[in-house]
Amino acid sequence: MLRLVRHATLQLTAGGRRFLVDPMLGPAGGRPPVPGTPAQRRNPLTELPEDAASVVAWAEAVLVTHLHADHLDDEAVALIRDRLPVFCQPCDVETLRSRGLAHATAVDNVASFEGVAIARTGGRHGTGAIGERMGEVSGFVLDGSVYVAGDTIWCDEVAAALSSHSPEVVVVNAGGARFLEGDPITMTAGDVLSVCELAPRATVVAVHLEAINHCVETRAELAAAVAGRGVRIPLDGETVMF
Repeated sequence: MLRLVRHATLQLTAGGRRFLVDPMLGPAGGRPPVPGTPAQRRNPLTELPEDAASVVAWAEAVLVTHLHADHLDDEAVALIRDRLPVFCQPCDVETLRSRGLAHATAVDNVASFEGVAIARTGGRHGTGAIGERMGEVSGFVLDGSVYVAGDTIWCDEVAAALSSHSPEVVVVNAGGARFLEGDPITMTAGDVLSVCELAPRATVVAVHLEAINHCVETRAELAAAVAGRGVRIPLDGETVMF
């Protein structure tokens, strides 16, 4: 089961365990626009479908793909604290602990939680100098079957993860997020189609849409581009069963 809370925040069940992915739990309009991007509107653009405390209370563990505020904000940190284990990429573990997430654990290659394997995958958060500034990002494969790609464009690392793990479900961060200059830093509709081509038997779920001001591709535009491919594009609060 996968439930889109908002943006890239997911409630995901794998191997019988409940994982909260990339919790951004602040109120709509609580942060300024991402600078140097189109449509300068305050973020998040939408409210949560339920109160933040309920989102966290549901979870048994947390996955954080990287440290950008639209994937882990102060409101989420305050609710998680030492209540839950938090799995992250190695470069982020000390920062997370310093912010009060006492049970932050680095996933070098593979870790486990209550019998559920957590494999870390690579990605590229953009190209060229912008990609370098965005920093290191990761994805995770849970229970060998659910691949959360994280903030990445289509790249060799994503292709390698699809080929090596052959996941049944692939969650991609779409929206074609970008700055006023340079290439997109998350998947465009064309990138999502590339995922479909390489993983034709997987259920592809596209999230990361219509909640942060630099995500320029809408759900309707993505749906038109991937029509007939079976891509699921949930609304905030919607559950996808698999």
